[in-house]
Amino acid sequence: MKAVAYRVPVTGADRARAGLALHLAAALAGIAPEAAARGKGGTAACKARWLALYLAHVGHGWTLDRVAHAFGVTRSTATAACRWAEDARAAQRFDDVVDRLEALMREAFDGPELEMA
Repeated sequence: MKAVAYRVPVTGADRARAGLALHLAAALAGIAPEAAARGKGGTAACKARWLALYLAHVGHGWTLDRVAHAFGVTRSTATAACRWAEDARAAQRFDDVVDRLEALMREAFDGPELEMA
């Protein structure tokens, strides 16, 4: 019998929030969100994806497990991304940009929910 990988169901809301983080990171890197989503296309795509994982972790307050499931990566990948971003925050310019992105994400999702029915 073939082993099946354990997967936690990811809600549409989590995918939307992960998508926002991915789009913001890709826009800053000047690349298409699709390239960042795959992490393919060179250093910029990889770093944009890692930044998106980190933004989901700090901007949404998600656990690393939740980040991993929402982005379809392993927990170790999410951990490595967050470690890279924390180290990169030593540079003041990067830290300032990340602070702004975190604030944007919180502002977008704080407050009343919008019913689209």
